[in-house]
Amino acid sequence: MTGPEHYREAERRLAAARADYNTPTASGLLVAEAQVHATLALAAATALSDPTRSAPRAPLPEWNAWKQAAGVAAQEDDR
Repeated sequence: MTGPEHYREAERRLAAARADYNTPTASGLLVAEAQVHATLALAAATALSDPTRSAPRAPLPEWNAWKQAAGVAAQEDDR
């Protein structure tokens, strides 16, 4: 699973926890699973370098996947 996929999965599990709020055990498990996915997404995102600096950066498709997962519109120079 890629970093952006972990990010999206964390969001899905949090939404499911909200929907299942009346079942504390299931809701708590979903929140815990969401936290694991969010942590893995953070680790993957941290590994990406800032594209505005001269250091090597993630491949463009992965960078764009992160931007899309975070809801950031692609700019012309990112395509």
